Amino acid sequence: MSTGAIGRLVRDQGIGFIKASRGIALFFHRSEVQDVPFDRLKEGQSVRFRVSLGSKGLKATDVKLVNKK
Repeated sequence: MSTGAIGRLVRDQGIGFIKASRGIALFFHRSEVQDVPFDRLKEGQSVRFRVSLGSKGLKATDVKLVNKK
């Protein structure tokens, strides 16, 4: 799994972007968030995720908070 931090959330569309540790930004959809509701995510939180190839390029899947506080 890769690590990064939530860089931006677009709550009304149910999407977000993760700043990956290698400096790239990855899209994720609310359906990929595990263990916590999407609405409880905050920008800057550390996450673990898998990188997959979507129809528009790389995306984050299986997104999990590193520390659920």
